[in-house]
Amino acid sequence: MSLRDRTIATIGSGVMAEAMIAGLLKGEEVGPEQIVASHPRPERREELARVHGIQAIESNVDAVARADVVVLAIKPQMLARVGRELAPALREGQLVISIIAGATTRALANVLRRHQIVRSMPNTPAQLGRGMTVWYATPEVTEAQRAQAASLLGSLGMELAVDDEKLVAMATAVSGTGPTYVFLVMEALIDAAVHLGFPRHIAHDLVIETLEGSTLFAKASGMHPAQLRNMVTSPGGTSAAALHELESGRLRTVLSEAVWAAFRRTEELGRQLEADTAADEG
Repeated sequence: MSLRDRTIATIGSGVMAEAMIAGLLKGEEVGPEQIVASHPRPERREELARVHGIQAIESNVDAVARADVVVLAIKPQMLARVGRELAPALREGQLVISIIAGATTRALANVLRRHQIVRSMPNTPAQLGRGMTVWYATPEVTEAQRAQAASLLGSLGMELAVDDEKLVAMATAVSGTGPTYVFLVMEALIDAAVHLGFPRHIAHDLVIETLEGSTLFAKASGMHPAQLRNMVTSPGGTSAAALHELESGRLRTVLSEAVWAAFRRTEELGRQLEADTAADEG
């Protein structure tokens, strides 16, 4: 079942929810009349309505009442309060898709008192339709609803369904947080180029184009990154000298430790949210 006869509500309607709205409309998955967004600030509601032609309202409950699919795009610390507000308004058969970092399906079910839930983790390139989203659906989610979730999350870029919820937490540490690692490397390379003597705007372009080109090359070739690296590493050459410094500086280990730190924090957030919503379990 497609989204063509479905109504979608986005609760929170921040940057990521707007990326989803824009992707759905661009891909003509739905029309603007099928989307309702809730947001507490009037200026944000006016902007969403003006830019996308959708309906934007203040009430989360009213948004949910008219929706077949509900996208939760709120901050993790808002889950308990907003979830309790929404729980009485949710109907049987509605699909809830969460893009809340760290929020487990148990925490979501606790507070929403519903079990047709998709937990997903997109990343910031979704704003360009180039995101990577990993998602997990509870057993209560129907095949038709899974297809709807795939269409909706696919509006952000690539989507990957997994059968083990823990993989979403792991993806949060890799693809979800991944742009942070890339941006830090990008920043460090730009600063190094400036240190060499390049003007900053030229350093910026050199690094951005090099990173983008290398990524596209890796994707097109299908080769292992080690093979690609060996292709440009001549004995006694510049790449060999640079790699010696990177390995001496424990680059691999530091990146691995960063991913593990992000994973541990994701798990910690999940436990906190489950504890915050435990009183609602019943």
